[in-house]
Amino acid sequence: MKVYFWGTRGSLPATVLPKHIEKKIRLALELAVDHGLSSKDDIDEFIENELSFDIRASYGCNTSCVEVRGGSEFVVCDAGSGLRDFGNYVMSSGARPPQTFNIMMSHLHWDHINGFPFFVPAFIPGNVVNIYGYHERLEEAFVRQQDPISFPLALEDMGATINFHVLDTAEPITVGGFKVSAIEQNHPGDSYGIAFEKDGQKLVYSTDSEHFADSDAPDYRFIPFFQDADLLIFDAQYNLADHFHAKASWGHSSNMVAVELALRSDVKHLCLFHNEHTVDDHQLEGFLADSRRYLELHDPDSDLRIDLAYDGMEIDLSQD
Repeated sequence: MKVYFWGTRGSLPATVLPKHIEKKIRLALELAVDHGLSSKDDIDEFIENELSFDIRASYGCNTSCVEVRGGSEFVVCDAGSGLRDFGNYVMSSGARPPQTFNIMMSHLHWDHINGFPFFVPAFIPGNVVNIYGYHERLEEAFVRQQDPISFPLALEDMGATINFHVLDTAEPITVGGFKVSAIEQNHPGDSYGIAFEKDGQKLVYSTDSEHFADSDAPDYRFIPFFQDADLLIFDAQYNLADHFHAKASWGHSSNMVAVELALRSDVKHLCLFHNEHTVDDHQLEGFLADSRRYLELHDPDSDLRIDLAYDGMEIDLSQD
């Protein structure tokens, strides 16, 4: 099983201004001078070994869309703006109809559906798009988004066959060769964490979820759901202060809570997700460093791996 991140930002797409790019270039050039870089042959090595991720790359701009690879059909979690890039990738790879695309929805807030009107495979006759979710108004959310007052092309005018499946958390299903189960989460309007299992591997996608003081309880209901996950993708939009004070009850969690729950659930790899849209790459790099430092202080002997999701990131569960 592999995971590819097409969109990792929370709430709305992030802005990249010229001043952000200029800052990266300036920092890179300053470091190049400090290292005496004088040959084109040394550039690649310098970029790879001397520049931190926030200088040489970016955490990305798109909202939530995560592809789960290794099944018999295309499977993605959420249809945020990253879905557009996923669709363009599929088209450029030479895939021809009929193709089946399965979209597992955590919830129906706009940042998680706003990529669908730009999902090119949904315009291709012969393709099938299955949209799965746990909200009764699943279809209504997608139809209303493409009402003529908001978008020039109605959902019913897209060329593919689009099916909506309203699911029950009490009944696991099989999608694209994966066993899929879900848990209700704390979020305005409700959201759902989704677990995928196949060939002894387990992935949990848990975004847009807030964990309150009861998360300290020994029998906290998320522990069994996360238990022994090879990869846990976890909403960590806020730092601890915002989570419990300034933005309490906004429906998101923190990096500290993520680490603690991952440790208690014997997770192998934690990937922080739904990155705050108001912070830049440098701040996100510091956020990741703080998260790893907290793990070292909290459990210095832990083998837990911590990463921060970025657009274009791929994780192979078999190599973790």
